[in-house]
Amino acid sequence: MLIRIPALLPPAQAAHMAARLCDADAWVDGRVTAGFQGEPVKRNRQIDERSPLARELGDMVLAALERHPRFISAALPARVYPPMFNRYETGMQFGAHVDGAIRLVPGTATKLRTDVSATLFLSSKDSYDGGELLVEDTYGTHSVKLDAGDLVLYPATSLHRVAPVTRGARLASFFWVQSMVVDDARRALLFDLDNAIQRLGATNADETARTTLIGTYHNLLRMWAEV
Repeated sequence: MLIRIPALLPPAQAAHMAARLCDADAWVDGRVTAGFQGEPVKRNRQIDERSPLARELGDMVLAALERHPRFISAALPARVYPPMFNRYETGMQFGAHVDGAIRLVPGTATKLRTDVSATLFLSSKDSYDGGELLVEDTYGTHSVKLDAGDLVLYPATSLHRVAPVTRGARLASFFWVQSMVVDDARRALLFDLDNAIQRLGATNADETARTTLIGTYHNLLRMWAEV
C-alpha cells in the first residue's frame, strides 16, 4: 500500500526546515547508517542523527505526524523511529534495496520493527531534476516525486531506490514506523474501511449502518493489533 499524505507540513514550515538543513554543518556520509545490503549502493549525505539539529527538526516532524489523522489511519503507529534527514546532490542516488527489518533507536536499548517506510519531501520538486523515489510492487514500479511538505508511506518490505539527481539538490526526511498491524494487506483493508466510514459520516449516511461499520473496524483492529 503506497499512500500520499499531502501537506503534512505547511509550505512555510517545509521551507524553514529546508533552509536550516542547507545551512547545517552536521552532514555526514549517508553510508554510516547503511546495512550490509545498502552500503554498496547508497550515495548521499545525512545529518548526523545524534546532532541537536536532527533532534530539533525530528521533533517537528513527529509533532506533525501526531496530529495528522490520515497518517494515523494509514500507518496505525505503535512506534516511530526518530526522523532522519538526507540530501542528494547531482550524481547521488540510492540503488535498489529493501530496508532492514529491525532498527535500534539511537541512544536507547529499544528495537523497532520497520513495517512502514516514510519519505517526507522538503525540497520544491521544481528545484531539482531526478531524485524520484521508485517503489516496486506486484503492479510494477511506482515513481514518487512530491511537493515540499508531502509525505509518502510504503511497505518497508518493498524493493525501492532513489533515482540519480541530475540537477540541484533533493532534501528529505525519512523514517520508519512499527505498526500495530504488521501485515500490509490488513492495514490496507483497515485504511479503506476507515476512509469509507469517514465519507459516510460526512454525507450523513444511515447512522445505524455507520455504527455497525465502526464496530467492525474496531473488532478487526482488536483481532489484528499487536500492542
